[in-house]
Amino acid sequence: MKKNVGDLDAYIRLTGGLTMFGVGIVKKSTPAIAFGAMKVAEGVTRFCPILYMLGLSTNDNSINLKFTKDFSEDISTD
Repeated sequence: MKKNVGDLDAYIRLTGGLTMFGVGIVKKSTPAIAFGAMKVAEGVTRFCPILYMLGLSTNDNSINLKFTKDFSEDISTD
């Protein structure tokens, strides 16, 4: 099983899934619990069957954050 979910997407799925899972427990909603558990599983395994069927992937971990300003110059230790 090839990973098709990127880092940010996985974190969003985990956060949303745990939230939905908790709401489902509080409201006693079986579909909400199932949907939340499914999203948590997708976040943990980094695999989404819907993306796989559509031939899509969000797993592009080559994105690096690059700051345009060097913030170390702004910190003074006076």
